[in-house]
Amino acid sequence: MKKIFYIPIAIIILSLMSACTDLGDDLYDRIPSEKYPENETQAALMMIPIYKPLQDYCDGGGYWYAQEITGDAITAPTRGNDWDDGGKWRALHQHTWTNDIEAVNSMWSRFYRGSYEANKLIEYLQPAIDEGNEAAMITVAKAKIMRSFYYWNAIDNYGDVPFVTSYANAPDLPTKEDRAVIWQSIVDDLEASYSVVPAAGSKYAATRGMAFMLLAKLYINAEIYTGTAQWEKADIYLDSLMNLGLFALESDPLGPFVTANESSIENIFTIGYDENIYTGFNLHMRTLHYESQKTFNMSVQPWNGYAAMEDFYNSFDSNDKRKDMFLIGTQYSYDGTELTDDGANGAVLEFTANIPALKMDEVNQTLSEIRMSGARVVKFEIETGASANLSNDFPIFRYADVLLMKAETQIRMNGVGSGDEYVNMVRSRAGLSNASSITLDELLEERGKELVWEAHRRMDLIRFGKFTDSWWEKPEDDSPDRTIFPIPQWAIDANPNLGN
Repeated sequence: MKKIFYIPIAIIILSLMSACTDLGDDLYDRIPSEKYPENETQAALMMIPIYKPLQDYCDGGGYWYAQEITGDAITAPTRGNDWDDGGKWRALHQHTWTNDIEAVNSMWSRFYRGSYEANKLIEYLQPAIDEGNEAAMITVAKAKIMRSFYYWNAIDNYGDVPFVTSYANAPDLPTKEDRAVIWQSIVDDLEASYSVVPAAGSKYAATRGMAFMLLAKLYINAEIYTGTAQWEKADIYLDSLMNLGLFALESDPLGPFVTANESSIENIFTIGYDENIYTGFNLHMRTLHYESQKTFNMSVQPWNGYAAMEDFYNSFDSNDKRKDMFLIGTQYSYDGTELTDDGANGAVLEFTANIPALKMDEVNQTLSEIRMSGARVVKFEIETGASANLSNDFPIFRYADVLLMKAETQIRMNGVGSGDEYVNMVRSRAGLSNASSITLDELLEERGKELVWEAHRRMDLIRFGKFTDSWWEKPEDDSPDRTIFPIPQWAIDANPNLGN
């Protein structure tokens, strides 16, 4: 049963979160505040509100949508009367979003809720730190790492944003800070904090390995955030992470995504979903056809939406083991019976790579095209009898990404071919032969195949200078501001300083 870490959380999370509403609250009954936390378990419980916003990253929080649907691999086509939703999916796909659509609106509040909770805990534990409480020192270091994580997400997605590091003295109407200034501040916090936290620990928590990966992400994207490339520093932190000796590739490229993946040696930092206790992971519902319920003997009917773009699906070699993440061709029930689709006049259910249009209708497309087009993505194992929420952990950072980032820093510093060793480790695991003289464009393609469905694509395309290019049903962007999202209108309405 998944997972021991979340069983106590399920019991105490509501009372703990409701208690943590004021720094003056007597949260811990008979334990003096300067003595709390007394041990690692108590410290972990204090961190719960800081991690809580991650639960929404794969659905209602909008983060996954904004990173994947805006890229060149995954799409959410309108299927007749389904999946129009006011055009919000097409706006992400075609880069025509405004500051009043779901993904743009939702991400903002999650990032700032996480940083707010971190600020609150950091200040609450200061008396304990003054008394030399080691558990408090470690907890504050973890809180600062997580605050840096949320602000990294904020500057990556929105550019210049408010940067508040105080709880008690936070301004009512903060102003925006320059993206580069925030970048430097969170880098400084991370570099001061990583040595305080354990090298190993829960994959749901801030550890030294997680901090090294976050620093590598900040440095590898430094040119985007600050105007100055810092490939060497990214390379150093990737080495630091690799030298911990705690992570390695799984033997199966889909191994990190099985249902019981909480002990995967490849996953570095994850969201620990559970179908009953820690819900919110329902991407399978968004990609599977209605009749796919019978394929996996599911307890609910999926929604028939997301699919891989044809060019992306066709870019995989036939012997690439990662291609097993796609459902394509004739579909069958759990007992092997060929499936049909009553909504398409009883036609055999057959997924095709081709999607005729981003917006399909019965005037221009057949019912089969509308309902069956596009390879469906089942990268994360769907257990027999699955419900609307999966129990698979969702990796935010994993080791295959480390190797591909290492290849990138080598190529950028030393030229074409210098990253071959690291790319070929990933390719070999996928059953492919070694490649040579790998270029940055080829590396970007490899990153797409390895990391699809994991919310990396937008960031990668921006760093490689491809995000504003044209692809299927998406014209070339005519404005560079498409590389960041606008601050939500609701946030500007609440704080006019954000509109300046």
